[in-house]
Amino acid sequence: MELTLLGTGAPAGLPRPDCPCAACATALGAYARAATALLVDGTLLLDLTPGAALAAARAGQSLTGVRQVLLTHPHNGPAVEVPAGLPQPGRVPDGRELALLTGHRVRAVAMDAPGTGYAVTGPDGRRLLYLPPGGAPAGLDGRPAEAYDLVLADVVGRPDALARLRAVGAVGPATDVVAVHLDHDVPPGPELRRRLAAAGARAVPDGTTLTVGVYPDVADVPDVPRRTLVLGGARSGKSLEAERRLEAFPDVLYVATGGTRGGDTEWASRVAVHRERRPGSWRTSETCDLVPLLAEDGPPLLVDCLSLWLTDAMDSAGAWDDAQWADGGERALRERVRELTEAVRATRRTLVAVSNEVGSGIVPATASGRRYRDELGRLNAAFASECEHVLLVVAGQAVTLRG
Repeated sequence: MELTLLGTGAPAGLPRPDCPCAACATALGAYARAATALLVDGTLLLDLTPGAALAAARAGQSLTGVRQVLLTHPHNGPAVEVPAGLPQPGRVPDGRELALLTGHRVRAVAMDAPGTGYAVTGPDGRRLLYLPPGGAPAGLDGRPAEAYDLVLADVVGRPDALARLRAVGAVGPATDVVAVHLDHDVPPGPELRRRLAAAGARAVPDGTTLTVGVYPDVADVPDVPRRTLVLGGARSGKSLEAERRLEAFPDVLYVATGGTRGGDTEWASRVAVHRERRPGSWRTSETCDLVPLLAEDGPPLLVDCLSLWLTDAMDSAGAWDDAQWADGGERALRERVRELTEAVRATRRTLVAVSNEVGSGIVPATASGRRYRDELGRLNAAFASECEHVLLVVAGQAVTLRG
């Protein structure tokens, strides 16, 4: 089964008409995208968009063989002229299946938002799933599902759709996940590729033809690193970046190393903000005992953050007192850090850890402050050496240091 993407952008396209934002200003040439529409084996058109016939011609295709046009958007949208010879667009009711004379079977998938998704099985038995913008499958009951060969979805706008599909096995390790309905939420180019790769997805230019179930090149397979360290200063966006890296995966365990700090209302407010923006399916563990978690099998871990872990470790080692530090405290802390980094090296779990990058500004006035600064620098360096991917977040922008 072959699929040609006549467009890969949001309903308004990219750049949006008359939008002055930075993403739209750079969405030129190969980064420009028409509204998403899919042509399956030259016979099935999913979503009729303005200029569909011209887009098909640019991709070396024709709409003359189309026998069925199906709509996915929550409404039919602005009036679009139906090219001569095309059947009138229609929609399959949720849960119903349509068998085409071409040998394709199309099942309508219910969404949790207005719109219709379509699961298409080709004559060769290959399966693809196409979801509308802003939608995720509804009614997934947790029963194991057969993995699709190709999934096309609003990965940037609804990463939780992938998490739901992964949770039931509908997206597996061999599933090709292609992002569509791309809008101006993320700057096009390297930043978009980086964000999608973290979710195990990729983007392709308008006009691309894919063979369902076959990657055209090994280099196109997104490489999702098992261990990632995200560094950054205060309010740099490092925690948000770390959370983004796992929001397309189910059953994440969020490890809060800072605890609750009873009576500190400002701290409670910070914790609440983090908790509210995390997916509801994530679980939380408030602990600094990271080594056993890393040794266990289980879902991905998000550790936020190592700087608070270090504070706890230095408390335990008596590192704030010069005498205790000299009398075994330094040795005890080094041992704790060694145990942690060895556990990171050996873990089989997906891990994303957050830490503060300090020491680039004013030298602390106290010996204990300088000690903490130095030890955090050593911890970050040791931890980073065990990670495939290391990021530095500055002013909300993630800079790749490794991976």
